[in-house]
Order: sequence, then C-alpha cells, then structure tokens
Amino acid sequence: MKNKILLLTFLSAAALATGCDKEKTTAQQIDKVQAETKQAASDMKDYTFAQKDEFVKYMQGQLTTLNQDLDKLSAKIDSSSDAVKAEAKPKLQELRDQAAKLNQQLADASNATESTWDSVKADTKKAYDAVEKSFMDARQWVSDKIAP
Repeated sequence: MKNKILLLTFLSAAALATGCDKEKTTAQQIDKVQAETKQAASDMKDYTFAQKDEFVKYMQGQLTTLNQDLDKLSAKIDSSSDAVKAEAKPKLQELRDQAAKLNQQLADASNATESTWDSVKADTKKAYDAVEKSFMDARQWVSDKIAP
C-alpha cells in the first residue's frame, strides 16, 4: 500500500516536473509520462479480489490526481484567448465525462463479487486508460495552442 502511495506521489511530481521542464520537447515529456503511466497500469493488473478495497483506494487516488491535473489544465486554458477557450471547451467536457465514467467504474469495482472481479477490474483499467490518453492528448493540444 505504501508503495502505491509512493508511486502515485512520484507520478504526480513527475507530471508537474515534466510540465515545467522547458528544455525537453513536448514529445519527450509525453513519452516519459506515458512510460510512467504504463507502469502504473501494469501495477493495476496485479490486484486480486481479496485486494479489491486496496485497488479501489489506489484508483481513487489516480482519479483525484487526474482531476487536479485537469483543473490545472483548465486554469491554463482560462488564461488564454477566447478562440482557444472556445475550442478547448468541448475537449475539457469530454475529459470530465471520462473522469465521471471512471468514477462510476470505481463504484462498480467496490460492489464487485468474486465472479465479476476480473471483468470489473478490466473495465476500470480500460476507463482509466481512456481518460489518461485523452488527458495526454489535451495536454499536447494545449502545449501546441498556448505558448509556454
């Protein structure tokens, strides 16, 4: 459990540091974050039904981090031009919808039975991967549209 919290803390710090690193290209930053995300995703595969509560808690932490990053991205967009804001609004709404879907998947995971656990865990992972990919795409889009 402590390793999961440390991993989450590390990923958050890495995402923040990656966003602040002006010397690396955006593509390099995204590759680094994607590698870290793949590691977190592989960690998700190891949870058994007996570890369901730990899995849900871990994923809630991931969702909280994503929502915080989404709020930061939204604030960055709010400080940009009206044209960028108008173009970004549907992208941000899609991210928020995907985060809500992930939240629902976590509720399903909390209520999973031993017979449905593998399916629910896979669906939760799929929802997490989708929101993570969309977030990375949105971050890239913002980076391209808004000068650092």
